[in-house]
Formats: sequence, C-alpha cells, structure tokens
Amino acid sequence: MKRKVYIETSVISYLTARPSKTIIGAAHQQITLAWWETRSQYDLVVSESVLRECGGR
Repeated sequence: MKRKVYIETSVISYLTARPSKTIIGAAHQQITLAWWETRSQYDLVVSESVLRECGGR
C-alpha cells in the first residue's frame, strides 16, 4: 500500500513557474521537481480548494 501525500498549491506553482531568479526560489523548484519525479511511489491527494485555485475547476 502506497503512502498518501497531499499536494497543495505551492507544489503545482513550483512545477509550472518560470525558473526563479533567486537562489531560494530556484532551490525550491529543484527540490520540488526532484520529488515530483518520485511521485509514482505515492498516492497523490488534492483538495477541491487546490483544484479551484489552480483553475482546474
């Protein structure tokens, strides 16, 4: 059984944003991208609020 991971808006933001010009922002983007590549190990969960905020609904 896979562990469940809640995906909130900042994850989507880091994955879809233009490359950050700040070192901290760029680091967050790289860490998020590295984790995202392992996402198949988890059951991902997202709330209706996140979907609305991201424009998915």
